[in-house]
Amino acid sequence: MKLAPFDLGQLGEKWVQQLIADDPTLLGLGDIELKDKERRQPRAGVLDLLLQDPETLKRYEVEVQLGATDESHIIRTIEYWDMERKRYPQYEHVAVIVAEDIISRFLNVIQLFNGAIPLIALKMTAYKVGDGVALTFVKVIDENRYGPVDDDEPVAEPADRNFWETTKGSKKTLALTDELMKMVNEVEPKAKLKYNKHYIGLEVDGAPLNFVSFRPKRAHVIMTVKIPKTDETDSTIDGAGLVALAYDGRSGKYRLSIDAEVNGKKREVLFRLVRDARESFGKPD
Repeated sequence: MKLAPFDLGQLGEKWVQQLIADDPTLLGLGDIELKDKERRQPRAGVLDLLLQDPETLKRYEVEVQLGATDESHIIRTIEYWDMERKRYPQYEHVAVIVAEDIISRFLNVIQLFNGAIPLIALKMTAYKVGDGVALTFVKVIDENRYGPVDDDEPVAEPADRNFWETTKGSKKTLALTDELMKMVNEVEPKAKLKYNKHYIGLEVDGAPLNFVSFRPKRAHVIMTVKIPKTDETDSTIDGAGLVALAYDGRSGKYRLSIDAEVNGKKREVLFRLVRDARESFGKPD
């Protein structure tokens, strides 16, 4: 079936932004999530979308433009990317340009920038499908890949267990979260799971107490433990066979990928981390 092209001008740029915000994976950049939308930059305007990979913590500064890209679009994208990386240097940042048409003249300019700036250009095409509109995104330019937190937590939009079982994680990883939570309760008996859109935190008597948090995925759980990074802790985690992801330096959290119930040495070390995190965290807000 041949699809008919659709003029996105009828719906507007805000419509496109919201569609991507609702499901950032549409861009084809991996299992990324919305960090912020229309993020105001000091003395420089508003960044359309800030996206983040929950495992690597890589951030994507995304600018959307209907029609053909132009000089101001390129400059604005790079400017916002530069501001975000200077504000939060502990993360890897990538500038992303999204436009309906990336003409050859600017394609050459973008390719020049791409030698020094991690930059992705996506060509966006809209089609009329029945009573709706479908978008496709084709990567025209990919970032140059080189070898090898911020203090703002994700907005705690409310969610529930079903949301995590069906949208973010699975019944298996929610059950694993429950098992990990039993260990947390050995340290803080009054703690309960608090389901938010971007993570599952803890609460005590209705107040947040996120010395530990969880992000269930389809096959594993990312568990964060808020304690300072030390060589001794790194060695202890490695020696126990726990899988550590990139340390979240700004928030001061170890991030562990767990895909099965922890027992023996793993449980002993994980319990110690949770206990230390609780002791250093303080009272509920």
